[in-house]
Amino acid sequence: MNKQELRQVYRSKRTGIDDRERLRMDDLLLLQFQQFDYASVQFVLSYWPMARQAEPNTHLFTAYLRHMVPGLQMSYPLIQPNLPEMTAIAVTEETVYHTNSWGITEPREGTILSPEVIDLVFVPMLVCDKKGYRVGYGKGYYDRYLAQCREDIVKIGFSYFDPIEEISDTGHFDVPLTYCITPRQTYEF
Repeated sequence: MNKQELRQVYRSKRTGIDDRERLRMDDLLLLQFQQFDYASVQFVLSYWPMARQAEPNTHLFTAYLRHMVPGLQMSYPLIQPNLPEMTAIAVTEETVYHTNSWGITEPREGTILSPEVIDLVFVPMLVCDKKGYRVGYGKGYYDRYLAQCREDIVKIGFSYFDPIEEISDTGHFDVPLTYCITPRQTYEF
């Protein structure tokens, strides 16, 4: 299947998961996430989960990292709707957030972190294939951003579903994940 078809199928599958089941699956995702060693991670780019898209609860993973990694600098994306770019904005407990026209919660303002300093990125996705290529929401912001990052950056996607065999229309601009964490296991690419 191509990205458009997969986007439709997996959006429907994900929003069809019962709230209690989603909470259980988020806990299982956290257990998988806790199996990594984050000692060398200093800069993280996370994202605020969109409830209407039934995204995995990334707040669980960021809270765990904040607890486990002293001095961690968390950042969230700021998307420029009229421009094809995204920036990582360093956040603190005082950061003020707003929800943009696409329903994405992002920092209003803050210090921009260079893509080269980011060690770990949580990449939004609906599903990925067995090569680590993912289906996102179709705007390409993350692929363009990840292309600017260091080669050794760790890219983690969280999914309620196991990888599919293949996404038929991946292109040279698509950046594969390093890991896909599911409730049952972690896939490395």
